[in-house]
Amino acid sequence: MLEIAGLAKTYGEVLALDDCSLTVAPGRMLGFLGPNGAGKTTAMRAVFGLITPDRGAVTWHGRPITDDDRLRFGYMPETRGLYPKMRAADQLTYLGALHGLDTTTSRTSAGQWLERLGLTERANDPVEKLSHGNQQRVQLAAALVHSPELLVLDEPFSGLDPIGVETMAGVLRERADAGSAVLFSSHQLDLVEDLCEDVAIINKGRVVMSGNVDQIKDASPVRHLEIEIADGGGEVISNLDGVIRSETVGRRHQLLIDAKVDVRSVLRDALATGQIRRFIYSTPSLSEIFLEAVS
Repeated sequence: MLEIAGLAKTYGEVLALDDCSLTVAPGRMLGFLGPNGAGKTTAMRAVFGLITPDRGAVTWHGRPITDDDRLRFGYMPETRGLYPKMRAADQLTYLGALHGLDTTTSRTSAGQWLERLGLTERANDPVEKLSHGNQQRVQLAAALVHSPELLVLDEPFSGLDPIGVETMAGVLRERADAGSAVLFSSHQLDLVEDLCEDVAIINKGRVVMSGNVDQIKDASPVRHLEIEIADGGGEVISNLDGVIRSETVGRRHQLLIDAKVDVRSVLRDALATGQIRRFIYSTPSLSEIFLEAVS
């Protein structure tokens, strides 16, 4: 388990991290969310010793992280860390060797990841000749070539087309299913909601919300209710308690209501009024929870 506990970091007058804490368990994916400049990149760099926090600790399985541990970690920085004039396959083979693989194993793994990510035909191209999206795939392969126990990725979906996004998401699921702990940042909250079991939301250097995605959504004090009734039925909506906000377009009523409201009575009354064409009762989206947490 990766644990970031109480990290603080300042750069002059800028407070980058303020008692930042989170955990990532093996076999699970955690989406690390926050506005630009909230401290995500600084926290991830601390895992690899690229910055030294002013206080706090980063541990792996309950002990300080060693250089040997980091050889079993995979890192994908937001700013690309590849040699632009080096061929993709040679680069991956070299990076695999730096993580302790012998040359044959490293070359085999490089070829497998290039094939998995749809880059076999570009294996002998210099990285600088690849498109932005393909460079992103090579960067991911560099983080994966040694089968890491921990995978830390800073905005891995940035610049990818829908096919690239789906490929990347599939790889991350596979790594988590294989037992790796996966931590990644992203501004694509719908994707995080679909992909991750856990999230941590950071704002101004401090984690303001963290935990299981479903549990966080269930704990929200509000719910969405959308109901469409074929004939009339407006009085059902007007008599509903706990309405925070409502919008009506034709026969369709969209409401934000208190989570304590028992919607079974609404459904019963609506059925008595006329034919129900649509009835949707749901928790807020992760995007809405994020905006509430950082506003």
